[in-house]
Amino acid sequence: MIYYMVQVTRKDEREANENIIRRFNRKVLQSGVLAEAKAVMRFEKPISKTERRKKAIIRKARKADKLDKARLGLR
Repeated sequence: MIYYMVQVTRKDEREANENIIRRFNRKVLQSGVLAEAKAVMRFEKPISKTERRKKAIIRKARKADKLDKARLGLR
C-alpha cells in the first residue's frame, strides 16, 4: 500500500492565484508523487505480459484466417 504526503500551499497576502498554482505544481513535481502514481498505473505483472503475448498470437492467427476466407470468397 502506498501513502502519499499531502502538499500544502498557503497564500501570501498579496499573491496572485497563478503564482499559488505555479508553486503548488512545482511542489508536486519535486515530491515525485505524480511520477510514482503514473508508474503504479503502468505496472504489469510478468505473468500478464505472457498472457497478453499469447492472446496477441491468437488474435493474429484469427485475423489471418479471416483474411484467407475472404480471399476465397467464403464468409
